[in-house]
Amino acid sequence: MASLYRRRNGIQTPPRSRWQHPALTSDIPLLRAAAERARQLGEANGWSPSTTRCTIDGLAVLLDGRSDGERVTLTEVRARTSRHTSAPRVAEVLAGLGLLEDDAVPAVRAWIGRRVAQMPPGFAAAVRDWLLLLLGGDARSRPRSATTIYVYCTAVEPLIGRWSASYGHLREVTADDIRAGLDELRGHPLCTAISAVRSLFRFAKKRGLIFANPARRLSTAEPEPGLLPMTDDEIRAVEQAITLPGQRLIVALAAVRAARWEAIQALALDDLDLSNRRITIAGHPQRLGDLSHKALRAWLDYRRATWPNTPNRHVLISKRTALGDAPVTRGYLDFHLKPHGVSVERIRRDRILLHEALTGRPDSLHLSLMFGISERPASQYARIARDLLAEPPGPGEGTQHDDRGERE
Repeated sequence: MASLYRRRNGIQTPPRSRWQHPALTSDIPLLRAAAERARQLGEANGWSPSTTRCTIDGLAVLLDGRSDGERVTLTEVRARTSRHTSAPRVAEVLAGLGLLEDDAVPAVRAWIGRRVAQMPPGFAAAVRDWLLLLLGGDARSRPRSATTIYVYCTAVEPLIGRWSASYGHLREVTADDIRAGLDELRGHPLCTAISAVRSLFRFAKKRGLIFANPARRLSTAEPEPGLLPMTDDEIRAVEQAITLPGQRLIVALAAVRAARWEAIQALALDDLDLSNRRITIAGHPQRLGDLSHKALRAWLDYRRATWPNTPNRHVLISKRTALGDAPVTRGYLDFHLKPHGVSVERIRRDRILLHEALTGRPDSLHLSLMFGISERPASQYARIARDLLAEPPGPGEGTQHDDRGERE
């Protein structure tokens, strides 16, 4: 208000110098270097002024009273920074200066500890060592992803609960006990459980925890996917679920080019050639149709307006990935589609099966060359399309495909 009245009365005020964080001119060399590093990263990566300021605030709290060269643990960064400060940005600055010590336990290791603690004592130690070996790998096996750890542990938990009712150790389990526990499963859950059980007993045999491997004869064929065209209700659900330009781009690439989610997720700006209407998906150059080109241009305009200074080279970015170089997660779109029972893979399969195999020609070689899929899934799509074409249409089903094609 004082400034307003001075301007109304024509009182001239001396120009003020631009405010800068006190840490940038601190007497402590370590804090001054860290603040300058944060300012440079903020300018290079498009941080907002508030993000840069809060990051320097966090650095001032962490480096106060520290000697040169003393490292800061990641646990301390997460515990001492305020809720307004981005701990990942503070950790990034400290890591760039060589002052960060990563002492945090990975989330998957903590999850293993919690789940194994709920198991019977005779089985817990073997399961924990097995999961940790899968996570870290050894000289003869590669490390497995955290998703594999979650899936395998979830698959064997019910079986261990069943075995622990009669036995006290893994070595007492027989092949009949394993088959009895698997009899209730079908399809993909059965295949996953068999893979997990074979891996567990193979590990136990190598470590000398059991005398003989009761799971060595377990085998099953991978179930063939049941593929049917998307219904009108599913199509309407997709239309209502997607609201953002990035979500529309994902659906367009899956529905028109039958692109997998992993390929869309990894799509980079260097893969685009908008002037020639070309796009490279999973290493395969393709021509952009009108629908895909329109969706891509709309998303790029939105991306440029929302994050003009982002260093991320992925086409799809979000609020969480705009400051770094990581791709978006699967939840970027599945969060909106899963409640309706639809996924990107469901849309992709509908494109191959309905709009190419059914309305085009159910030829496996044609599908393999057009969509870049291997021989086995191409043969499955072609066979299912021939089976569907051989079935006589029911009442009111004769024009379903034509109506959908006109609508799209």
